[in-house]
Amino acid sequence: MSVPKSKLSLTLIVLLVLSLGLTVYSLWSYGQRPASSLPSGAFQPGGASFRDAPGASGFGSAPNAGAARGGGIQAAPGDGAQPQQNPGGGRRQRPGQLQDGSGSGSGSGPGGSVSGQADSRRTMPAAGGGRPGGAASSSSKYAAGLALYAAIFIAAAGWAAYRLQRRSLQLPRERRVLLLASLLGAGLLLRIAAAPWIPGHTDLNLFRNWAMSAARDLSGFYLHGSSDYPPLYMYVLYLIGKLASLTALSPYSALLLKLPSIAADIATAYVLYRIGRKLLSFEAGWLIAAFYIWNPAILINSTFWGQVDSFFTLIVVGGLWMLANRNIGRASALLAAAVLMKPQGIIYLPVLFFELIRQKRLKPWLIAAGSALAVALPVVLPFSAGQSPLWLLKLYTGTVNEYPYASVNAYNFFALLGANYTKDTTTLLWFDYHTWGMAMIVIVTLYSWLSYAKGGGTKLGPAAALLLIAGVFTFASSMHERYLFPAAAIALLAYALLRDRRLLWLAAGFSTTSFVNTYDILYHAGGREASYSFTMFVTAAANIGLCIYLAIILWDRGRRRSELEQPALSAGPPITPPRTGPSPRRDESIDR
Repeated sequence: MSVPKSKLSLTLIVLLVLSLGLTVYSLWSYGQRPASSLPSGAFQPGGASFRDAPGASGFGSAPNAGAARGGGIQAAPGDGAQPQQNPGGGRRQRPGQLQDGSGSGSGSGPGGSVSGQADSRRTMPAAGGGRPGGAASSSSKYAAGLALYAAIFIAAAGWAAYRLQRRSLQLPRERRVLLLASLLGAGLLLRIAAAPWIPGHTDLNLFRNWAMSAARDLSGFYLHGSSDYPPLYMYVLYLIGKLASLTALSPYSALLLKLPSIAADIATAYVLYRIGRKLLSFEAGWLIAAFYIWNPAILINSTFWGQVDSFFTLIVVGGLWMLANRNIGRASALLAAAVLMKPQGIIYLPVLFFELIRQKRLKPWLIAAGSALAVALPVVLPFSAGQSPLWLLKLYTGTVNEYPYASVNAYNFFALLGANYTKDTTTLLWFDYHTWGMAMIVIVTLYSWLSYAKGGGTKLGPAAALLLIAGVFTFASSMHERYLFPAAAIALLAYALLRDRRLLWLAAGFSTTSFVNTYDILYHAGGREASYSFTMFVTAAANIGLCIYLAIILWDRGRRRSELEQPALSAGPPITPPRTGPSPRRDESIDR
């Protein structure tokens, strides 16, 4: 199907103009609101303080040095728990302390008997509790519209995939710049237009807290306060805090906090477009970018929730693409940056390790170590003055041990068993949940290594990384609902490299489960711990099925490669047929 050039151009220009006009009107009308209607937690000029969120008792005091040391709010975005006053500074106390015999549910799912379940369940927060502001933290008036949009997107994506498979979608070459500009421009502008009006999750209040603290004293951020995020993103929050302290920008604090993730959405889509155009075709690259930009699983995280997983995903995708191109230095630098932004970045490091082992040379190891240090030192050293030598290691270990539950609202294997927010010391059969989770991490990593080795090396890197994140999310303990977020982008990258259409199904499948999990926590659970439900059961089962399907795909690719190589290995050197006539004179001269 060929698209008429004149009609297409007019449509794209109208789309861009409407997007720009809507964005300008949205920002203008948002800025005209009276001060009393500003969003909860809005920055005040000069960064002195911000308002309390409605219904969020004890939340909203400015994180100055004194408050941070002696009772400031300490909480981590996305932990599903009510922040507690921490008189001693440092890390916050865990909310909802366990009480003997108390629990928010039966604690046993359809997966078998679990001992000690009643005593190990976390107490359900009171109404309005959970996260600051409880269910009021994200306005549910957007829930129905977002669900409708998700249904429309699924239909449109199915139609595009059908057209692409039949090779019946042809886009005019001379309109490529306009096609790309309209796609990226509309995606960016419409996100900016919507972001200020959507209250988002109360994680935004925590990011406001950190941004103000970083803007006030960046080098003393960890010394005088507390955060379970590594240092890299604090530089971004520092800039946001400085910008938001300006009088003209203070009302747009929610937009400023969401803007890095929104920009990362567009940047990731552009990177995927470039890769798709290079390895497949312009149409394929454009459709991959469109799938990512308008994907509801991507929109809900950055524009609705207000989290920073999009920024993290951009770094991971860049690192995996560099590794696929055998650029060890840049891959190491980007993957080190991912670890310095979120501890989940450690999940992707084994792929780099697989390649270093495969090369069997010392030089790549030295390049990788040097590149990682070149990124880590400038990021970490400014925060290290006055700290103990092992302060960063303590930060990571504290973050890893911060959520001692089988599942933290992640719809995975443990959630399927009814163990959401169940202590990971609870016994399942012979071992506790934590031990089972660690064992599964080892198994998933070894299987990924085997798949990487059998699959031919660097081109299989993103697929191996996809198995790592999907396997760890599905079968490890202490997982959050958002940890599966990078899977969609990584699956699209793997598809472009391997041209295996089954990976497109995985991109769609992981997008669906990620969206449903995030949507259910944001709107139905009100940001608190989710109770066992049909949605949890189906989504968890789907994640398990998708993970197993991915493992089968990798096994199948390794088997096919072995079958293709085996005849060549066993047949011996090729036989040269005897010459039946005189050789050309040129060859004779060469022989002499």
